[in-house]
Amino acid sequence: MFRAQPMTRATLWLLASEAPDAALLLARHGTFAPVDEKREEMPESPAERYREIFLEADSRLNKILEHCGGTMPPLPDDIVAPNLAELEELNAWLKTLWQTCSATSESEARIEEERKHLTALRETFARLKSLDLDISRLFRHDSLLDARLGQLPSGNVQRLKEALALAGYLLSVFDVHEGLAFAVVAGPRGGAEGMGGVLIQAGWRDLPVPTELQSHPEKVRKFLETETVRLEQSHAAHCQVISDNLARFGERIQHARLSMTLARPLAEASLNGVRGKGQLSVFTGWVPKDKLDDLQQGLDARFHGRYMLETRQPKAVEHNHVPSLLRYPAWLGPFVPLVKSYGIPRYGEFDPALIFAVTYLLLFGAMFGDVGHGGVILMLSVLLYRKLGRGAWLGISAGVVSMGFGLLYGSIFGYEDVLEPVWLSPLHDPIRILTVAILFGVGFIVFTLLANIYNKLNAGHVAEALFDSTGLAGLVFYLGATGSIMGLAGQADFGQLAWGTALLGIVTVAVFKWVETRATLGERALVTAIETLETGINLFANTLSFMRVAAFSLNHVALALAVFTIANGLGTAGHWLTIFLGNVIIIVLEGGIVAIQALRLMYYEGFSRFFSGDGTEFTPLRLAGTKEASIRV
Repeated sequence: MFRAQPMTRATLWLLASEAPDAALLLARHGTFAPVDEKREEMPESPAERYREIFLEADSRLNKILEHCGGTMPPLPDDIVAPNLAELEELNAWLKTLWQTCSATSESEARIEEERKHLTALRETFARLKSLDLDISRLFRHDSLLDARLGQLPSGNVQRLKEALALAGYLLSVFDVHEGLAFAVVAGPRGGAEGMGGVLIQAGWRDLPVPTELQSHPEKVRKFLETETVRLEQSHAAHCQVISDNLARFGERIQHARLSMTLARPLAEASLNGVRGKGQLSVFTGWVPKDKLDDLQQGLDARFHGRYMLETRQPKAVEHNHVPSLLRYPAWLGPFVPLVKSYGIPRYGEFDPALIFAVTYLLLFGAMFGDVGHGGVILMLSVLLYRKLGRGAWLGISAGVVSMGFGLLYGSIFGYEDVLEPVWLSPLHDPIRILTVAILFGVGFIVFTLLANIYNKLNAGHVAEALFDSTGLAGLVFYLGATGSIMGLAGQADFGQLAWGTALLGIVTVAVFKWVETRATLGERALVTAIETLETGINLFANTLSFMRVAAFSLNHVALALAVFTIANGLGTAGHWLTIFLGNVIIIVLEGGIVAIQALRLMYYEGFSRFFSGDGTEFTPLRLAGTKEASIRV
């Protein structure tokens, strides 16, 4: 749980003709993550042509499936992947089939466009039919009547009608819909000068009338009915063509889907380097150590000795490139995305997921400790479980821990005098809560330094693990300096031992910085001084950051007191309304801020000290439609 699963470097040698079946078997097992390894003795890329044909065929098949549909048949255990010749033959057939289907697809697109046009005509006609006249007569150029159809805000109708009357024009409203009035403006031709400005000021917009509607309403109605019948007949004929295609090609299309699914593993593996020469191919990748025996049994059953599998442990210099397979218990799963948002642990690096979950919840609860507020978060998380999915467990956990600290603090919905504190009340003992927060920060910083020492030793950087500012020397300095400060504060008396330990640690760091710096004497002295000074500043600045834990626990009480102060100056109804709204604001506003602050402490005071986060997640070959590699155990 605290580190990635051990990996084995696996190299599979076999005949090039059996490469598709080998890729299929590796994908079935789902435990082989291919990597590109350049080999002088294997300079060729035998699967490159296979991938090109696969991509062409896959694109055509997807278009055909959009047109014809169908279900994916089950994969028999004994089925083999298509070779290059079979894939080329399948691609050629899909090309021919798509030429047949594309004509039907174009017909479908044309029918859909005609349907949209007919729908628009119906909507326009629904507004115009109340005029009950031949629309074409309004737009005749030889008519003595000047007419316009349009729309305007219904509130402007009366004012526009009065303005038009002064010019001898009439305005008649024939429909009103959602605050818009649809109207016709008519008057003597030649008298329309200056009317454009009046119409614009009233918010007038001309209503375009399609040519199909410029006739008597009865003729338009019959036209629309005729068009509807014609489109329905065209659609029925189109559906029949699709049905005929399915009856004719359906079985072969499903076989094509099956073949493409079987061909995909080799096409994907070719991206990461399936090398070869002549009649020989080689797959190189990483396999979890505990899955190696199962994979070898599968190879024996399929190829009966017609292969060679070489395995070895990863070298120290390869750790940055080895993929990390991380497995977690189900209850830890909701916290994993928060860790992954920072990065993926390198292979062999300490995995902080468990520590993150525990520490994050402790920080949240300490800053937001209240039985009532935690209970509300718990209840909302349970009610929204279906929408939030596994993420709801974050809220449930935070709510439970908040309630636990609420009992320790004796706080419920901000009231400090209802419950007796099991431990202490931040309001009445702020110095103690501040001391505890700083001591927690000291413990957390010590842990991050130990984790960094582990990571450096695991990566083979022994000097950095022992003598660097974030290594053993930095830890010795930090412990000694912390003990010295505690002595000055009267909290403990470690005497000269603490001062000596701190001096030993910082001198070791300074010597290491001096030795590893490659520069002139002056530059070396300056770099050594700056980085040595930075060691002390950063360690104690990060420690003091944990004072915010005490600050927010006091802030939680202060906000509640502010709400109560306002509520006590109001009547009964106002009092309880203020209490209710104040608690809602505290839960939403302060709860969100505390969640962010706890995350910040974990990222910047914790992860930045020991967690690189630049690892690569284990992504094995898998058959399409199967689940990704699980992170749970």
